[in-house]
Amino acid sequence: MGNFGVKIEKFIKTFIDAEGYKTVLEGLQNTLIIAILGLVIGLIIGTVIAIVKVLPRYKRTVRIFQKICDIYIAFFRGTPIVVQLLLGYYVLFPLLQIRISGLWVCVVIFGMNSAAYVAEIMRGGILAVDGGQLEAARALGLNFSVSMAKIVVPQAMKGILPSLGNEFIALVKDTSVASFVAVADLKYAFQRIGDGNYEYMVPYLVMALIYIVMVLLITAGIRAMERRLARSDRNS
Repeated sequence: MGNFGVKIEKFIKTFIDAEGYKTVLEGLQNTLIIAILGLVIGLIIGTVIAIVKVLPRYKRTVRIFQKICDIYIAFFRGTPIVVQLLLGYYVLFPLLQIRISGLWVCVVIFGMNSAAYVAEIMRGGILAVDGGQLEAARALGLNFSVSMAKIVVPQAMKGILPSLGNEFIALVKDTSVASFVAVADLKYAFQRIGDGNYEYMVPYLVMALIYIVMVLLITAGIRAMERRLARSDRNS
């Protein structure tokens, strides 16, 4: 126990006296930026892909777009996020001559990765909605796009909320690879603290605790939203 107490003292000295907490706050901020904006991008692109995937296949143009979506999903679900991040940072953006910081590269790549998973989640949610809802909307004179946006997708969102919560949790945890492209994420911050005194046990334990707290907060938020939606359904 005495040895562990020494480790804690070293951690506190580096965390407070050497202002290691500033690096941790920066890492936490970057982690949340990547995860939150990544999920937003994933929701937008993923929803579009899901709608394309459920379109009737009688038109050749639709089949072509569906094939492109299949390739997109296969790539982002079939390769590690680290590989996608490195390809984006060192290959894609330089080829396109786009100069952005590593943080925004992470936001874009994580968003595109999330879109592949959200697309399949959303597609399942759309298919779970009674087909009569879409037919009724079309019978009232609404076109396909408006019917999907105002009738089908909002109902699908209710059913896939837990899955979207899991995707957000996965994004938060996956941000630990952001340091591969020189972004100071939460893992990088605690690694720096460990490097400061060559003691990694306590920093990594604290890091794990912070990740657990974030996951618990996200889970609690999703459950609160589910309860609120359940109450609104009962009152309607």
